[in-house]
Amino acid sequence: MMLEMNGTVKFLILCSAPDVPTIEMGSSKESQSITVEFTTVSGATSYILRAETNDGSFFSEIPVPGSPGTVTNLQPYTDYTLSVMSVNSAGRSQPSISVEAKTVLSAPQFNTSSPSNSSILVKWEPVNHAVLYSLSIIKEGSYSQSPLNTTETQVHFPDLEAGTKYCIKGNAWSPENIPGDDFTVCQFTRSPTPQSIELVVTSTPDAGIVVSWDPAKGAEQYVAMSLTGQNCSSSSNSCILIPLSCGETNSVTVIAINQAGNSVPSYPVQIISFPCPPQPIWVEELVPGNCSVKWSAVPHAEYYTTFIKSDDGIEGMCNSTELYCRFHCHCGFSYIMSVFAHNHAGPSPPGPLLNHTTLPCCPELTTVSAASWETLMMEWSPVRGADLYETRAVDANEVILCNDTAPRCALSDLTCNSRYSVVVIPCNDVSGCNFTCSPQTRETAPCMPEITSVSQTNTSSSNVLVSWTSANTVANYTVSVIGIVGDMHVCHSNGTSCLVSNLPCGSVYEVSTIASTSAGESMPSFTVSLETAPCCPDSLNVSHVTQAMTNVTWSPALGAQTYITSLSSPRGNAQCHTMETECVMGCITCGTNYTVSLGAISRTGHKAECTYHGFSASQCCPSGIRLYRGSNNTLIVRWRSSSALTKYTAEVTGRDRTHSCSPEPGSYTCTVSEIVCGQVYSVVVAPLNPDGTKVQFCNSRMYSVTCVGSNVGMGKIENIYISI
Repeated sequence: MMLEMNGTVKFLILCSAPDVPTIEMGSSKESQSITVEFTTVSGATSYILRAETNDGSFFSEIPVPGSPGTVTNLQPYTDYTLSVMSVNSAGRSQPSISVEAKTVLSAPQFNTSSPSNSSILVKWEPVNHAVLYSLSIIKEGSYSQSPLNTTETQVHFPDLEAGTKYCIKGNAWSPENIPGDDFTVCQFTRSPTPQSIELVVTSTPDAGIVVSWDPAKGAEQYVAMSLTGQNCSSSSNSCILIPLSCGETNSVTVIAINQAGNSVPSYPVQIISFPCPPQPIWVEELVPGNCSVKWSAVPHAEYYTTFIKSDDGIEGMCNSTELYCRFHCHCGFSYIMSVFAHNHAGPSPPGPLLNHTTLPCCPELTTVSAASWETLMMEWSPVRGADLYETRAVDANEVILCNDTAPRCALSDLTCNSRYSVVVIPCNDVSGCNFTCSPQTRETAPCMPEITSVSQTNTSSSNVLVSWTSANTVANYTVSVIGIVGDMHVCHSNGTSCLVSNLPCGSVYEVSTIASTSAGESMPSFTVSLETAPCCPDSLNVSHVTQAMTNVTWSPALGAQTYITSLSSPRGNAQCHTMETECVMGCITCGTNYTVSLGAISRTGHKAECTYHGFSASQCCPSGIRLYRGSNNTLIVRWRSSSALTKYTAEVTGRDRTHSCSPEPGSYTCTVSEIVCGQVYSVVVAPLNPDGTKVQFCNSRMYSVTCVGSNVGMGKIENIYISI
């Protein structure tokens, strides 16, 4: 056929529909499909299979390339009407003559499980219209099957090998004795119980129990479980149970797991974990230098290890089955200690660290010296470990303390003349004070003596007795007598008095005393002023002024302010008190021997009694002096005297010359020649001193000699006393 369109000529070839094919057979091998075998026709490019139910509830057309063809998506054990059509470009042919066919039963849906490691249980839901079920089981890797038929919906396969894969194949049978779809399911039996369980405690990286076992056949996973609730899983033959507590008693079981489930748990294996660390721990130092680390018993511990490190870097350790560890500890050191408990599972975790600082060392070469009468100075070398030093002085009545960080201390306000126990106690903030240091016994200086009296042994002595009081009976005492001009006199005594000799007279001194013992010297006593008695005048002279009056003179005496001069005799005494160095004394009896004494008195009343050579008063002037005319121009002088042993001299003094005569003792008459008349003569009769000198205080008498004829005339002269 030729067509012309838009000026273009096109030729069309006309084809007819293909022939109708013929179905040879329709059969069902599966519950959801029917396979149709048919004859092919020429000119057909494909075919269409038609399936439908008699009630019209299902209709399906499926293109297929050729014979055989399969209709799918059908229902099990259902009748279908089947036809086939051929197809080409001209269209499809008419449906073939239909045939009837029924799908087979569906396969039972097996649910398998392994109740134990030697059995498999197969269950399924009943298949509609099934009158019998056929099952067979085969072990993986085996060619031996075990078939069985049953009308039940479950089958139990016993006596199987644990941990092994088994495949179960089965199908249902229709009343027409046609087998339905088969269904294969593979099931593992449960794995056997793990064997050879071993438990090892580990601490790395965390504390736990390493559980190991022999591999169990068919196991895909293992789970280890402890009695305390920990578990771990592994696909290998070990795992670690964490956490693990110290001192724990536990038991562990292991199960193997595969698709079938869990194996029977292994027999529990007991384990004791590592012990807990001992705590608390403490240190005892009953004897200095010997320390013991101690602790309480730890459950499940078999022995203990103690690590000790001192602050100088030295480390040490000791193992012990006892609850202590002894070590040598030096004074003034700090130690860090830790104790580990051990058993077959290993050491305990680290326990608390104990810092222990030993007591500071006792100072050596402590020197004690007296800084003053009431202060002891203590010095020592610094010791290790001491932050503070407590210096203590103890006697029967008091405790004196001195705290300082320096290695020296002054113990002040001590009691004199006391025995103290002194000790340096080193301390620190951590361990306290070391009270084991040995004390020293130290005696303080004697107490200050108290002078009770300072006296001259007598008024004329140059010796002074100094007395004092003191509580120290073993002290030696030194008395110092110091003058204002710098001279010094000392005496020593072990008693309570001392005689200072040879002090110069008329001096002023300060007197003090010091007590001394091996502990030192006391404070000097309060000073007492001493004034020695004045010196006696170096010279003293007594001279007559008149027969009854004398003049006493003396040289100045050192230290004297006033003087008392005395002339003493059995016939009477004479005395005068003066500040001068001379004194006129009356009431002297002539011809009498006097004792001459002088008292030199200081401004404070000290008195020196000075005794000089005796003074003999001159013999008394004679009395009853008379002149008589003698022959040949002589005068006879006569007098009376009470002393027959006194020698007298008579002096007759005229205008031109003096005439004298001295008769022998006992003679009271003296003749003077060559007298010239008409002159006035002074006549003196006086006793002679032992040295031959004349007593000067006898009065003279005036006589006038008149001339009468050739004889010398004697005129009477008035009696006049003239003092010399």
